[in-house]
Amino acid sequence: MVLKLHGLPMSICTATVMTCLHEKGVDFELVPVDLFAAENKQPSFLAKNPFGQVPAFEDGDLKLFESRAITQYVAQEYADKGTNLVYQDSKKGAILLVWKEVEAHQFDPAASKLSWELAYKPFFGITTDQAVAEENEAKLGKFLDVYETRLSKFKYLAGDCFTLADLHHLPCLHYLMGTRVKELFQSRPHVSAWVADITARPAWSKVVAMTKQN
Repeated sequence: MVLKLHGLPMSICTATVMTCLHEKGVDFELVPVDLFAAENKQPSFLAKNPFGQVPAFEDGDLKLFESRAITQYVAQEYADKGTNLVYQDSKKGAILLVWKEVEAHQFDPAASKLSWELAYKPFFGITTDQAVAEENEAKLGKFLDVYETRLSKFKYLAGDCFTLADLHHLPCLHYLMGTRVKELFQSRPHVSAWVADITARPAWSKVVAMTKQN
């Protein structure tokens, strides 16, 4: 049975799951959800995600929402396919979990707000709130100082292999690298090399191509 992913490529969370599925080489059907027509608030969609947010995911009878939970499931359920995105070793797995938490609770809040203010708002013709942008630029800079130290010792955040900890950064990175915030990444050599590495992955290139089509 083909997996179904309900969402749209320009959604950061949908793009995260799409990238994971491409990394694993798992066939899936992307079911478009028209947010402008509020399809995500209709009963048929709310049955898949009661919070009315994309994405929603189906693997047979299993229905999931929350992008990080979906990627964890895909990485484990299809462990024998494609890129190994998680560790089986408990100590390495614990380190991976730490950096997944860092992305979720440190990087993402600032990066998502900056993506909205500096990328999405201009796209939709909405005025950027410069105060919010500047506040989150300062926060992001502090987080990237930590990343720079970490990446001076390891090629990827959770060690020497590309994992979910790195993958989860890709959609926000894509939007931020098209804004003035790009300098925050490029001014830190190890962070810059990491960004260049992970954004060049074939799986991510497929997602970017779909984003441009929509």
